[in-house]
Amino acid sequence: MPPSSAPDSPPAASATDATTGSARPRATIASIAAEAGVSVPTVSKVLNGRSDVAPATRARIEEVMARHRYKRRARGPSPSGPPLVDLVFHEMESEWALEIVRGVEATLASLGASVVLTASGGAHRPGQAWLDGVLARRPLGVILVMSTLTSAQREQLESRSIPFVALDTDGEPPTGVPAVGSTNWDGGMSATRHLIELGHRRLAVISGPKDVLCSRARVDGFRSAHERAGLPYDPDLIRWGDFYIAGGYEHAIDLLARPNRPTAIFAGADMQAVGVLRAARELGLSVPGDLSVVGYDNLPLADWFSPRLTTVNQPLRAMAKTATSMMLSLAEGQQPPALRVDLATELVVRESTAPPPAGARS
Repeated sequence: MPPSSAPDSPPAASATDATTGSARPRATIASIAAEAGVSVPTVSKVLNGRSDVAPATRARIEEVMARHRYKRRARGPSPSGPPLVDLVFHEMESEWALEIVRGVEATLASLGASVVLTASGGAHRPGQAWLDGVLARRPLGVILVMSTLTSAQREQLESRSIPFVALDTDGEPPTGVPAVGSTNWDGGMSATRHLIELGHRRLAVISGPKDVLCSRARVDGFRSAHERAGLPYDPDLIRWGDFYIAGGYEHAIDLLARPNRPTAIFAGADMQAVGVLRAARELGLSVPGDLSVVGYDNLPLADWFSPRLTTVNQPLRAMAKTATSMMLSLAEGQQPPALRVDLATELVVRESTAPPPAGARS
């Protein structure tokens, strides 16, 4: 059955007019319809994500709702199916994404809720087709992984009382947007400090995309570790990648084929570290005898590499559980104690790091 078109706006209440300071009635579906010049069922169709509304009409209704900061009364999911949570990735082609999915599902298990997965094909903002589907599904909430929403998309979710939380956001989240992350600067610092303390003086870093917040934070930690140790770093040994095996491999081949190659590489993701290990093997370099390698994330497979990978533990499942719990609290009308939560990272030392070869300290 299609969603009901019956009005479900909040009961009328007074608010303060920002211009006159006088009390004015809170917007209802009826008042939105009157101002937009449409029927009440048409407004209800827009609220419920129905596709049978002309784009220009839909835009006019959305504009009126945004101007009045309309927010529908929160209500449970449709009785036609189980409660849903939308989980949106910019990409989900690695074990990293699966760890997040596992954390979300573990948190939702007791509720009998299902997860709707969306991958945006590398885009950090999901498209309007996704948003239309969310409005039609009426999920408990939305979790955005390394993704953001436009201000218009945020307004549309807020007007339907659909909460959203950013997880490992690609950039600094807008004011008021709940977000969960980890201490990426600390992670970059601890990985680099470990290598410096082993005696390495020529270190390279292969991070993720330069326009992603966590990538920049890890590189900042790399730089800071050098500065605190009173050591210079070579800007040409700072590389921006894509968090995947192929990118790690390509950068490592270039770095390790240089006459004055680095003796250690800090990879911004365990998957990149896989590419580094392959590059070293193809060039006849042993790890850690000739080259030390540190990864990032501490994925389950890191303990199965040969050699076992030294890496920075990013608590992906705990981050996912925290974001899901925050979203569920918002769905119940409760405000979280903090809008920004960063979980601690920790260096896990295994077999892929060792002092540099004799004569390499310089």
